[in-house]
Amino acid sequence: MEGVSVRKIKKICVFCGANSGKDVAFVNAAFHLGEVLGKRKIDLVYGGGKLGLMGCVSTAVAQHERQVLGIIPSAFTINNLVGETCGKEIKVATMQERLVMMMELSYAFIALPGGFGTLEELFQMISWTQLSIHNKPIGVLNINGFFNGLLSFVDHAVKQEFITPRARKILIWLTNCKPFDLNLIQHYLS
Repeated sequence: MEGVSVRKIKKICVFCGANSGKDVAFVNAAFHLGEVLGKRKIDLVYGGGKLGLMGCVSTAVAQHERQVLGIIPSAFTINNLVGETCGKEIKVATMQERLVMMMELSYAFIALPGGFGTLEELFQMISWTQLSIHNKPIGVLNINGFFNGLLSFVDHAVKQEFITPRARKILIWLTNCKPFDLNLIQHYLS
């Protein structure tokens, strides 16, 4: 199993939308998270491009002179579909290859609001934790209740005995960003 035990977090992978969403709080939270990462000297791994919340997080991290690494499937670079990546960019052939590389390079994961792609990435990391492929913290930043429905679903799946109470604890539920810090994620590593 690939884990992080008691190491300082040096890189965090952020999963989030290539859109900004309806609530300006999502954009503010993405910028704030990027600032927190930058100030704590934590580098960013993300899906690449400059659109939506992904662009907000990456821009804020780069403004603090931290490394930003976008991992992007080659198909997304055709016609510049996602915009220019802020920082270094690695092109991969498939989405699965992208997720494997994100997992290997990151010490922890945080999901911000997003759509199906964000959910796919989040659930893939959760599944890999259950399968002992990695043991890295996975946080969900629940801005203005965006993930409340997901939390309810997960709790319902626990009650219906499809998710174990132990597996339910894989996710670290983080509430709004202010004041946001990474202590809960860091505590997971202790």
